[in-house]
Amino acid sequence: MAISKHATQNLDGERFNPRKLNELEIRKQFQIKITNKYAVLEKLNNIEDLNRAWGNTTENIRTSAKESLGKQHKPWFDEESLGFLDQRKQV
Repeated sequence: MAISKHATQNLDGERFNPRKLNELEIRKQFQIKITNKYAVLEKLNNIEDLNRAWGNTTENIRTSAKESLGKQHKPWFDEESLGFLDQRKQV
């Protein structure tokens, strides 16, 4: 499996902790935030508004996740992992 540094740079670096959704209070809080932000979508009339709303939607989900779930401390694939792959390629 070939993985380049370019492929890992496409990630925005934000990782969230979905295990927190197992906690009832945090799950409810996250659901309320997402529901409130989606209420705006019901008022859209044309495609321009829809495209703008799509960009806002992704940002709203990230913001809500950051506030409710927090971030994971270490990404699953990082620079150290790339170093190991480079060493393996040289052998």
